Amino acid sequence: MTRINGNGHTAVPADNRVTVFDTSLRDGEQSPGFSMTTSQKVRMARALCALKVDVLEAGFAASSPGDFESVRQIAMETDGPVVCSLARANEADIEAAGEALAPAQKKRIHVFLATSPIHRKAKLKMTRGEVTKATAESVAMARSITDDVQFSPEDAGRTEMDFLVEVVGSAIAAGATTINLPDTVGYLTPEEMFEMISAVRTRVPNINQARISVHCHNDLGLAVANTLAALRAGARQVECTINGIGERAGNAALEEIVMALHTRPEAFGLETGIDTRQLYPASRLLGELTGNPVPRNKAIVGRNAFAHEAGIHQHGVLQDAATYEIMHPQDVGVPESRLVLGKHSGRHALSARLAALGHSPIDDEFERLFADFKIMADRKQEITDSDLEGLVQEIVCPANRARDHVSGSIRAIYR
Repeated sequence: MTRINGNGHTAVPADNRVTVFDTSLRDGEQSPGFSMTTSQKVRMARALCALKVDVLEAGFAASSPGDFESVRQIAMETDGPVVCSLARANEADIEAAGEALAPAQKKRIHVFLATSPIHRKAKLKMTRGEVTKATAESVAMARSITDDVQFSPEDAGRTEMDFLVEVVGSAIAAGATTINLPDTVGYLTPEEMFEMISAVRTRVPNINQARISVHCHNDLGLAVANTLAALRAGARQVECTINGIGERAGNAALEEIVMALHTRPEAFGLETGIDTRQLYPASRLLGELTGNPVPRNKAIVGRNAFAHEAGIHQHGVLQDAATYEIMHPQDVGVPESRLVLGKHSGRHALSARLAALGHSPIDDEFERLFADFKIMADRKQEITDSDLEGLVQEIVCPANRARDHVSGSIRAIYR
């Protein structure tokens, strides 16, 4: 059953449920600076289970003994998601994936083979016919191990459309249940991604026998935009990573895709099964395990995502958080918004923070505090509670005030 997209041009599945395929432990972990030990990958896998991802790509079993063991351990311990292992289109890789995944309650083998002209010529040294034949044979072999087989024509975004249609049709005929179309080098624009997904849905005769997935890299900063464009065109699985980690500039960030769908239901009409409250904890754990802290300005999970320093913004948030926040911080696992006191902060934010610390100065005392606060803020990036307490003591207890008047003065000034 299909329905017409809002633009009136492309029929998309009536199913509004998006499968979230997390590849943090495979594509993300294989990128420089993000390698993890088996025990670390198992810890991260538990966090991904709590997040309720649908498919967890645990690794590339044939790539190393360590990766094989990681896939096997995660397959043994994981309850919930489908556990997946990547495999090249050859017998040894597929057998290794099947063996590592054997303990899993639900398992998927993800077979890939490059299809673009540059990859066929420079890397594979294979003809179109040879690629099509290898695709069918490898998918059939994977299907003999498990009913859940995914095929990816690597560098689909730069593959000739007529050949992409041929390879995808061959993979489905051989038993692939998910077809993943990767923008492997982050080359496409959102418009081109929409056109590619639409063309595959229109031109591959047996496409209704498989779920269409998309895997976008961020080389031009378009990974999330391209992923959302693919969903508009009818893809119903997204491949993504926590914090957007991955080869080169990374993959589409899971938290950004999920919260775009969650925050803008009127724009997409799609939903996931993700427990969004686990996004921040999963993000922080990944940063801890890999030694790569999350950038302050990272969307959704960065330290600044729900922090405000500008006086105008702080005043608005104090009146109604919706003035500058389109999501509730608690929805992504962040305890609360933060009003950061700095040189751009105004009187409203300072007054609110002083009140939270138990201080309610009268007008003249507050103005003195505010003036000293501004001087200090020009020297420091962020004013802490300890800094404020120090300012209060300087204003409340000046050296020239008689000692026996101090306690009475405090009571008079601070109610």
